[in-house]
Amino acid sequence: MALAAGNFLIPNGTFFVVLVIFGIVLLVIGKFVVPPIKKVLDERDEQVARTGHDNRTATEEFEAAEREYREAMKSARGEATGIRDEARAKGRETLDQMRQRATAEADGAVAEATDKLRGDGEKAAAAAREDVGRLSADLASRVLGFDVTSDSRLADKFTSASTSASSETRQPSGTGS
Repeated sequence: MALAAGNFLIPNGTFFVVLVIFGIVLLVIGKFVVPPIKKVLDERDEQVARTGHDNRTATEEFEAAEREYREAMKSARGEATGIRDEARAKGRETLDQMRQRATAEADGAVAEATDKLRGDGEKAAAAAREDVGRLSADLASRVLGFDVTSDSRLADKFTSASTSASSETRQPSGTGS
């Protein structure tokens, strides 16, 4: 035994006591410490798996929403193009209607002005025809030196000259619109 006391490699009684204490500590740690830690680690693994699943689901939903968004934008662009073309067509139609209305109003105003001018011209011509006989009689009286209207034969010639002058001016001029 003296050999055993000097050699640390040969086990003695303290080894077995330490081994029993180690076993007890191992059992206590295995019974009270490891299960809660294992439970927390399992929950953490489940949460990581759930998070990964949620991430995949969210990515798929995002891609689906992005596809729907692109399709909606494509259809919205098509609708916007249609609406814009329709608005342009309505604008052109409105512009054409306004042009036609303005042209009709302008034609009416021109026709009205032409009729008024024609009427004024006819009134002026009639007034001039009435004055032609009198003015010619006045002029003849000044040139001849006596009153021509007092002589009935000469007065008839001046009135017949004013009547023939009025019939000549009534001939159409050929410029009508």
